[in-house]
Amino acid sequence: MTIDTEALADITYGLYIVGASFGGKPNAMIANSIMQVTASPVKLAACINKDSLTHEYISKTGIFSAQAIKQGADMIFIGNYGFRTGKDYDKFAKYKYELTPNNLPAVLENTLDIFEVKVEAALDLGTHTLFAGPVISARVLARGEPLTYNYYHTVLRGKTPRGATTYKEV
Repeated sequence: MTIDTEALADITYGLYIVGASFGGKPNAMIANSIMQVTASPVKLAACINKDSLTHEYISKTGIFSAQAIKQGADMIFIGNYGFRTGKDYDKFAKYKYELTPNNLPAVLENTLDIFEVKVEAALDLGTHTLFAGPVISARVLARGEPLTYNYYHTVLRGKTPRGATTYKEV
């Protein structure tokens, strides 16, 4: 049986900032594989590349934040969180943020909300880990249209970084 990878483009995604902190240092990255997995209690899951600093922090602390990016975000903002590594770059130097009571970064620009998730399960998927757990807090920061992965590709002409769950060699 063959796999037509063009079919994968029809799976819908949003773009999210996923954050974590460790040792007093916050970090965040952009992920497209965030989903609500149950309603009662509300649980979210995030699929995070193992090479990322955010993955390291989530693995060490068992907690992460997730924020929907709003459609008006520009490529400079997206590039700041999606195409740089927190291992050698301060992603928070250019954009306003605050730390939640659980010490997670909440980016205050170009985001719609903030969820805090306590990891209760981690599934090793090879290059990525699927972290899942209950939402322990949620807050609306702004109203607007969430940025979809399709809009990012078709309107903003964004690229897919190598570490993304949807990356494919061209």
